[in-house]
Amino acid sequence: MDLNLKGKRALVSGASRGIGLAIARTLLAEGASVAICARGADHLNEIAAELSEQGTVFHKAFDVGDADAVTSFVGEAAEALGGLDIVVVNASASTGKGPQSWVNSFNVDLMSYVTFIESAKPHLEASEAAAVVTIATTSALEAGPFTTANSYGALKAAVLQHSSAQARALGPKGIRFNAVSPGPIYFDGGDWDKIKTNRPELYESTLAVASLGKLGAAEDIANAVTFLASPAAGHITGTNLVVDGGFTNRFDF
Repeated sequence: MDLNLKGKRALVSGASRGIGLAIARTLLAEGASVAICARGADHLNEIAAELSEQGTVFHKAFDVGDADAVTSFVGEAAEALGGLDIVVVNASASTGKGPQSWVNSFNVDLMSYVTFIESAKPHLEASEAAAVVTIATTSALEAGPFTTANSYGALKAAVLQHSSAQARALGPKGIRFNAVSPGPIYFDGGDWDKIKTNRPELYESTLAVASLGKLGAAEDIANAVTFLASPAAGHITGTNLVVDGGFTNRFDF
């Protein structure tokens, strides 16, 4: 299927590793130019150099919990790429417990999403194929033994609600909003790589629950995001696509 992404201009946050990096690679492979960001400058520079072999890449290191920095990056990215058609909000504070984890999740998972949308809105309104995709989580949909009493799922649930509201509000302006909710995703150096080593009983029990009998890969999420961001999904908005290999016990209808 031709996703019609050649020449499109995409922004991906948290793109120096894992899911975000896989998304950037996939968008580039489909012919889009990309602007990427992450906190660690040295590693991001290395990744940007690698990705630049595939196509046009703009990059900047900063903390997405800083609203002013997000606003500046969006403007610089749009200038560097000649506009924006796609915004993928992937950066996350991840899991954690205690009061500070709630502050971190609020700033990084929820408020950065709000700021990315508001900053990108003028550029997306000028696009003929505008799409926003946010990375949520199955932890926002149902509680599990390792998601209780932490901020991650709760704040991602707020992100999903805001995505739904924005799909309704900005649909008349031609901007689509969708989300992808991954289940457990395995990649080298990621959370589930660490769990496999440090908590093998949790890893094996999680593997046993998944209907497909395996954890997902970052590329599985990247493929879903790239489709939803593309004109091939031009009549899809306000959707949360669960990509979890049957990890959750649900069937949406």
